[in-house]
Amino acid sequence: MDEVSLGVVFLSEVVGSAMLLLLGGGVVANAILTKTKGLGTGWLLINWGWGLAVFAGVLVSYKSGGHLNPAVTIGFLAAGNEEYAAGVPVTALSTVVYIVAELIGAMIGALLVWVVYKDHFDAEPDPGKKLGVFATGAEIRNPIINVATEAIGTFVLIFVILAAGKFTANAGDAPANMGWLGALGVALLIVAIGASLGGPTGYAINPTRDLGPRIMHAILPIKGKGGSDWGYSWIPIFGPLLGAVIAGLLSNVLLP
Repeated sequence: MDEVSLGVVFLSEVVGSAMLLLLGGGVVANAILTKTKGLGTGWLLINWGWGLAVFAGVLVSYKSGGHLNPAVTIGFLAAGNEEYAAGVPVTALSTVVYIVAELIGAMIGALLVWVVYKDHFDAEPDPGKKLGVFATGAEIRNPIINVATEAIGTFVLIFVILAAGKFTANAGDAPANMGWLGALGVALLIVAIGASLGGPTGYAINPTRDLGPRIMHAILPIKGKGGSDWGYSWIPIFGPLLGAVIAGLLSNVLLP
């Protein structure tokens, strides 16, 4: 792969991940911060907001295949795919480019959420809600179960994405081009995962979705924000990556 192509992949993933976190973090802020128009609208609105955030993020990152998530990148790698959705060869360098871009984009998106809701962050007395806009956390702390929950949710995400690639295949070898309908399918999958499996941990299912905003929570001058809960931060990194690897490996056995 030449340098220009890597640059396009990098920029595409940064833009897509920023869009994902702007809309995803934004719906959480709208639903839980004090004095917002959406205060109290609840869990299902958050589920749908995240699903549509993924939809928008995938659309604007079409040049890179819209991974937006290291678990997707690693899942494709574990499945042994010869190329990513955008035709980018699987190499150590391209994998690093995807993951770094996804982290940077997530940080930018979280920054923009803070700008939009700054007055509401300032007015919110509960530091837990402020952190909840940026990062996930378990309702009941049990590291083994929390890791398993994130791994299972991410397994569903990656396994279904890989299955969809096979399901939409033409009579030949190439997958059918579904255009924006492919992005809509992933969006609905995110809603389903959140509604069914998101209750225990808030379903990060994406390491950079949690890590990038958590970093921004730590460094932004948020009034009365409290700590960033770094003791929990490894769970939404390790759990999704574990689930992605298992999904990628098992796809070759269970998705003939």
